[in-house]
Amino acid sequence: MSATVKNNLYQQLFFTNRLYLALGGNVLSFIVSFFIPALYTVALIVFFSMVVLLLLDFFLLVVRPAGVIQLERLASARFSNGDNNEVLVHCTNRYPFPVFVTLLEELPFQFQERNFSLNTKIEAEKQHTFRYTLKPVERGSYEFGNSNLFVKSALGLISRRFVFNTTQTIAVYPGYHLLRNHSLLSPMNPLNEPGINKRRVIGHSMEFDHIKPYVKGDDVRMLNWKATARTGNLMVNNYVEEKSQQVYCVIDKGRTMKMPFNGLSLLDYAINSALVFSNVTLNKGDKAGLTTFTEQKVDILAASNKKAQLSKILEMLYAQETQWQESDFEALSVQLRSNLSQRSLLVLFTNFESMSGLQRQLPFLRRLAQYHLLLVVFFENTELKKVTEQQAVEIEDIYKQTIAQKFAYDKKLIVKELAKYGIMSLLSAPEHLTVNVVNKYLELKARALI
Repeated sequence: MSATVKNNLYQQLFFTNRLYLALGGNVLSFIVSFFIPALYTVALIVFFSMVVLLLLDFFLLVVRPAGVIQLERLASARFSNGDNNEVLVHCTNRYPFPVFVTLLEELPFQFQERNFSLNTKIEAEKQHTFRYTLKPVERGSYEFGNSNLFVKSALGLISRRFVFNTTQTIAVYPGYHLLRNHSLLSPMNPLNEPGINKRRVIGHSMEFDHIKPYVKGDDVRMLNWKATARTGNLMVNNYVEEKSQQVYCVIDKGRTMKMPFNGLSLLDYAINSALVFSNVTLNKGDKAGLTTFTEQKVDILAASNKKAQLSKILEMLYAQETQWQESDFEALSVQLRSNLSQRSLLVLFTNFESMSGLQRQLPFLRRLAQYHLLLVVFFENTELKKVTEQQAVEIEDIYKQTIAQKFAYDKKLIVKELAKYGIMSLLSAPEHLTVNVVNKYLELKARALI
């Protein structure tokens, strides 16, 4: 149970608007009594009645033992970035009469909430639970302050403030709520659509599964002649998709990833997607790894399929921040070439806004694609898309739409330019990034490319 912060009595009590309105009406009645003397007695009676009620309200709220109001805030030690996180505040009324309460929470400054308050009525000896949700849009430490509770009786002339020491530090991690929403093992999985179900794929990879009798339609190249000789019947080998392949999420932390969409930066979209994608990769039996790079530094978390790998990825993603410089793709290609001896799938989260931006990095992307299966993931500019869909009314609107269409066309040219050099690409809207990346990965697995 939260401890009450000790305050002087004058710091606890506040006169309410109801009292000020009543006093204002009483003063007005005294003024009118100068012109209508018969009202003077009525105004005087009203004044003394207000004094009596004020003293009674003071007695009801103040002359009580300690602990008449109890409060406890319940919040997870971790918040999920970009998701709604629920906070519970349990308030218990130990007064022998109903009270009207107003809860003022000292929320972390990152939310910029200046007028956050919740109001309710709590019956005598009853408990009420306040529920509210918070949606952080950046990772880091969030400091909650005290909880302030203003209590009024039915008279409503005085409000007594209780301050509870509920200070708490909460770490905001990448959107781990998505792990439950996109789990391949969940029957309510939103990815359970045609073409993206988790299924056993019969392919031509080198991971042997079993031998079975030949049936019409089987690939004759898979005939097992030794088994055929032993049994006297045609037998064929079946293979399944190879597992334990290395899959790396490579995240660009340069200035192009600083661009915000719907409150989240492109880096946060990439981080949330990388976390879910790594979870799917591990569920599929592959090894998940992580690489981040900036202008001066390349960090690599070696791929693994151990149980603790997802936690390591989560902790590494928690501390990532964008940089204002342009990332060094040359250093990335050198580091990955020297650290990754096995051919791996590299899912590169970056962003290109123009062909010139791609041309500067294309030689290094081609070098990566020589030794690894490279998938370049970059983002549609959804704000420009909205401009192109608006109806042009003035000449200025036509100019804006023309420029927006030119930028959108450049994105399509980037896809074609990458394909020309055998580099796979995925152009996605930020809000659909996670689903699109997972779908692409499952497609590559089904095609036995990894």
